[in-house]
Amino acid sequence: MTDPILKWAGGKRQLLTSLYNHFPTSFNRYHEPFLGGGALFFDLEPDRGSINDANTRLINFYEQVRDRPENLIDHLRSFDDPTSKPDVNNRFSDRSRKDKEISSYYYQQRELYNNRPYGDEYDETKEAALLLYLNRTCYNGLYRENSDGGFNVPIGRYENPDWVRATEIRNASQVLESISIRNKDFEYISESAQEGDLVYFDPPYEPMSPTASFTDYSAAGFDKSDQSRLLDLAKDLDNRNIHVIISNSGVTYEMYNQFDFYVSKEGATRSINSDGSNRDAVDEIVATNIAPDNRRQVGQQGLAEFQ
Repeated sequence: MTDPILKWAGGKRQLLTSLYNHFPTSFNRYHEPFLGGGALFFDLEPDRGSINDANTRLINFYEQVRDRPENLIDHLRSFDDPTSKPDVNNRFSDRSRKDKEISSYYYQQRELYNNRPYGDEYDETKEAALLLYLNRTCYNGLYRENSDGGFNVPIGRYENPDWVRATEIRNASQVLESISIRNKDFEYISESAQEGDLVYFDPPYEPMSPTASFTDYSAAGFDKSDQSRLLDLAKDLDNRNIHVIISNSGVTYEMYNQFDFYVSKEGATRSINSDGSNRDAVDEIVATNIAPDNRRQVGQQGLAEFQ
């Protein structure tokens, strides 16, 4: 079991037991088309399969973790405290691209991290190091981009933030060695997954209310049409005997239930399939095509065995 490197909104560390209780008794390769922080992936430590995310800089981060872990760690060790004064020997030591005052080292590094979306030269390993540095020092570990693709989360308040995370990087590098890393639309999985594989979808959640928004994770966003495409893809994978597990917000309950997926409330011990009762609004659901009789036993220790 490897600890995830990044903090990530919507991370699944608190739901691992529930997710494992939906796993099939056995499967071939493991795929995760919306990786994010990868809590389930790193806990599972699969030795075959693929990971993917729409966020190009996040995928670059995992590629650097896999291919250049020591260089990445060296970059991270060179960073200063986020509240320190800006580095006068580097760009943006006093003003931002938009001519705003740079008040601290954090905001200087945030401006440098945004070299790629604003068309400036960038180094992939340095960019990956900046992503982790900002992730561990920004407000609440949030990742958010504006419409231009610029990361815009303000500084957080931490007494002793740990942004090097050398042990986690080295461990994750070993896990990623045999995994295909993609930066595509999630529908890539239609061609990559095969019968007997397991696909776990953890998309940006459908908002629980009209005023809620989960679409700022990347400049492209994730809207209702994308949720519909995901459902169509899940049905296609089901028809091809591919195991599917999906996490989403409670408002998607009916969407999955009407297509005969087994839909569970977070923390519930009972799955509901085509059952018109007990449909109160819930914060989160897990939908799957894996019948209860074909799942690993509830509370079973260890991971599902690979075929």
